[in-house]
Formats: sequence, C-alpha cells, structure tokens
Amino acid sequence: MSEFPSSRFERSARIARTGLRVGTNYALHHLKNRFNGNGASDKHRSELHTSNARYLYDEFSKLRGTALKLAQTLSLDHGLLPEEFVDVMSQAQYRVPPISRALVRQIIKDELGSYPEDIFAEFRSEASAAASIGQVHEAVLRDGRAVMVKIQYPNVRVSIGSDLSMAKLVFRGMVKSDQTDAYFGEVYDKMMEETDYLHEGEQIAQFRERYGDSRFWIPEYLPEYSSSSVLTMTRLTGEHIGEFLARDPQQEERNRYGQLLWDFFHAQINDTRTLHADAHPGNYMLSVDGRLGVLDFGCIKVCPAGFFRDYVSLLPLHLDGDSDVLRDLYTRLGLLDAHSRDPGYEESFFKLCRTFGDLVISPYHTDAFDFGDERFSHAYRDLVREAASQPEPRGTHHFIYVTRAHIGLYRMLMQLGAVIDPREGKKQVLAWWEQQRQQ
Repeated sequence: MSEFPSSRFERSARIARTGLRVGTNYALHHLKNRFNGNGASDKHRSELHTSNARYLYDEFSKLRGTALKLAQTLSLDHGLLPEEFVDVMSQAQYRVPPISRALVRQIIKDELGSYPEDIFAEFRSEASAAASIGQVHEAVLRDGRAVMVKIQYPNVRVSIGSDLSMAKLVFRGMVKSDQTDAYFGEVYDKMMEETDYLHEGEQIAQFRERYGDSRFWIPEYLPEYSSSSVLTMTRLTGEHIGEFLARDPQQEERNRYGQLLWDFFHAQINDTRTLHADAHPGNYMLSVDGRLGVLDFGCIKVCPAGFFRDYVSLLPLHLDGDSDVLRDLYTRLGLLDAHSRDPGYEESFFKLCRTFGDLVISPYHTDAFDFGDERFSHAYRDLVREAASQPEPRGTHHFIYVTRAHIGLYRMLMQLGAVIDPREGKKQVLAWWEQQRQQ
C-alpha cells in the first residue's frame, strides 16, 4: 500500500473531499425528507450514519495519524457523534494497514542510530499491531528480554495542526456546540502528547511505580532503546479481551478479568488526578500469571483539581439523591446552562443527566453487579442514543478523555459479561471525596 501521505496539500484535499461527501449525504437526506413531507425513519437515519461512518473511517485510515485518531476519539460514548460512529470506530481499532518493512528499518536507523538487526538480538519485521499513529513490533534484546517496539508513522506530529483544522470542518456539521473549539483544543493537546514517545515513556515509568503490583502488570520503559518517535518497553505474554472471549472462557475467568479492570480504574482515584484515558480492549491483556496488563500510555489525562473533584463527587451525590445539589453540580460541570433561554429544555436535559448518572452508579448499590445483564446493557445503549440525539453536546472539554476512561471501562465489562464486586472501588471513591471535603 502507499505510505503515510505527508504533504499538507494532499492530506487537506483528502479530508476536504471526505467532509464534502459526508456533508452532501446528510444534506440530500434532509432535502429528500422535506420534499416527501415526512421525517426520516430511525432505520434510514441509522443506515445513513453507519454508511457515513464507514466511509469516513476508510478515508481517514488511509491518512492514519491525526485524522483517524480524531474520528476515533470523538466517536466515543460522550454524545458528540451518533452512536453508529461509535460502533464503526470501535471495530476499527487495530485494523490500520501497516507501513512497509523497509520504512520501519529506516525509521529505527534514523531514530536509534542503527538498523534493527544491529540493535536487537531478534526483531520481527511484521507488525503485531497497527493503529492510528503508529505500529508495534516484537523484539528481543541481546540480554534476552522480550520487548515491544512502537514506531510512529512519519510526519504524524507535524501534520496535527493542519489535520485538525481541516477535520474541524468535517465535524462541524455533526458537532453543533459553542464548545467546538475547546473540544478540538483538548484533542490537539492530547495528540501532541501522544506523538511524543519520550513523554509516554515517562508516563509508563510513573504508572509502573504507582500501580505495578501483584494485580497489575505495567511494562518497563527502556529509554536507551527509545526516542521521540520510537518507544521500547518490556513485553507481556497474555490475551487481549477479543482473544480471551474467543475461547469461550468460564464465568469465573470473565469475572477475574472484569474485576481487575474495575480495580485498576478505581485505583486511579487519588491526589495525582491522573487517568489512563485510552480504555479500549486493545490496550489491556490478561497475563499468563493472572495480572491485568496495561499496554498503552500515550493518552493520559491529568485533570484540573476542580473538575476532578466535581467529577468524582457524581458518585456520592447521586447516591445521596438531592436534586438541588445535583443541579448545582451539573451546572459547574457545564452540563446545564444557568442562563439558558429555554428552561424547559434545561429541565429535560437535567432529567436525562440524572437518569444516566443513576444508571452509571447502579453497580455501587450492590455487593455483586452483573455487567452481562441485558437489562443494564439495553438501558445503557438507549441512554447513549438519547444523549447523541440532543441538539448539542454539553459539558466541559475535560469530559472527552475522562469519559473515554469511565465509559470505556463499562463497555469492556459488558463485553466480558463480568460479575464484579464494586465495594472496594466504592470505598476508595468515597474515602477520597470525604478527604477533599475536609480540606
């Protein structure tokens, strides 16, 4: 296949063509409905969203880099785009075509000073995974340690600004909000971090120090084999969720995997205010020794103190159930507009937020919660669909990556059909929140 298109003109032209076609599809759809004098059926609207999502993915995957990463980020469950985009983009993870072996060798030579065969005892030239901004190769060091070598596609970082500027035009027709610039600004900042592999290496080292224990396997960052575009870390042997489920595991195994995911998320509710924000199945493994392996640390969200405190307080305040207190909290989080000219809509949106919040905290009411319960998954999907149908997304831009962590956790637990014990996680959240109240 052709390599990464690095010309700003070429990339901008492709993004513009993609946006024009997607926009035209929606415009023709709306005109047809107006001409026929009736509204679109849910089925036809869903088919249109799915068709546009697939086309957008196909085109952006040819560009790799920022364009594809942006589509995947905005298509998560925070109501920014239709639910069909969530389905297509979540299936698209790790389906990006890899770059050529010759280019891989040259990148390593340019970044580390020698070709892979001169650095490693073994280097697998075929990528074990290829994603939006880079691909992963398995290797063995000369001291015998098995490692993963992540290689960034050429010119990804330098294309971020221009890609985002053009992509913003594509999504403006679907993301109707006065917060659009803030949302894209958040994605820009995170993309700059994700394309700096030295920064990711530092995050790996910090997470390994904080959480590496008998439950969680965090790789060891190897700076002597890394650069800003090549990242080397120790390798884990285990199963991704898809591989795990393919062998039809027993319920006890599902529960074990799910409990580890639940515990890892809640362990991060602490004074660092730092969350692993790329919670999708490709970034976790169940190791052969029974630990949860966490594999990717490019997308780490460090939350502002006020936002993190308010977000964490959603649990205790929903458990308490005081409507006035919740209304104030939603307003601080940007979910409600205290100066809205449409109080009726604000009230209906408040009810939607409260219903969704009550559903999200429902596991915390029990000693054992079954994420395989179809009543829960159906209610969850219905609420996501309702949120996505709102006239505009709500909430501060900090929600983008925090939601990615939290709702990503729930999606994986539902995929596993795991029964988990939520009590320790609940205890951790309430203890941290109470500590904040005392300050």
